[in-house]
Amino acid sequence: MDILKQEVYEANLALVLKGVVIYTWGNVSGISEDRKYMVIKPSGLDYDIMTPEDMVVVDVWTGKIVEGKWKPSSDTNTHLELYRRYESIKGIVHTHSVNAVAFAQAGICIPALGTTHADYFYGDIPCTRELSGQEVTEGYEKNTGKVIIETIDKTGYDPMEIPGIVVKNHGPFAWGTSAANAVHNAVVMEKIAEMDIKTLLLNPDSKLDRYILDKHYMRKHGKNAYYGQG
Repeated sequence: MDILKQEVYEANLALVLKGVVIYTWGNVSGISEDRKYMVIKPSGLDYDIMTPEDMVVVDVWTGKIVEGKWKPSSDTNTHLELYRRYESIKGIVHTHSVNAVAFAQAGICIPALGTTHADYFYGDIPCTRELSGQEVTEGYEKNTGKVIIETIDKTGYDPMEIPGIVVKNHGPFAWGTSAANAVHNAVVMEKIAEMDIKTLLLNPDSKLDRYILDKHYMRKHGKNAYYGQG
């Protein structure tokens, strides 16, 4: 568990280093190999004073704290819902990064408009529906996870092919094959959102043809991928 704590700690610090988090506006979690335990950032703890030992260990299936002296992130139940539903997800990030939040507040998806997007996300990054008043007052964080799952399952795509989403009026969540990979995807999503806003200001009719999306995604992630040195 100490290794996972270190990984999650470093991933949380990376959010600050990459400029997608200020103050305490974000959190990262990771899940153990046996998928029994989640390690997550403490709620509201300043990044400047945080240590690996401050990370909180939570039982994935009961939601109870197993180890740690702090309360876990207020978004803990959102993370748990996603881990319980998708075995492929091994790390989760939530931020309030400016450009991705702009799409969330506008209530629209982050559209695939260029090859940068296509290199990481195999299509538009969805925006969830708005939570109802009852969903907010009765289990807000849990229902945030559920509305993310609802959006993914309704569309029927593989969450690892589009490893992120924006929750309407709230902000972005991203995930990946590890805590570090989830951070990578969150940073890319923020940059893509920034590019989209500027692109749509210049040309509101901008679009990306499917064959370009397919080519760029598959050359990095397809069975015959050839990008990089692997």
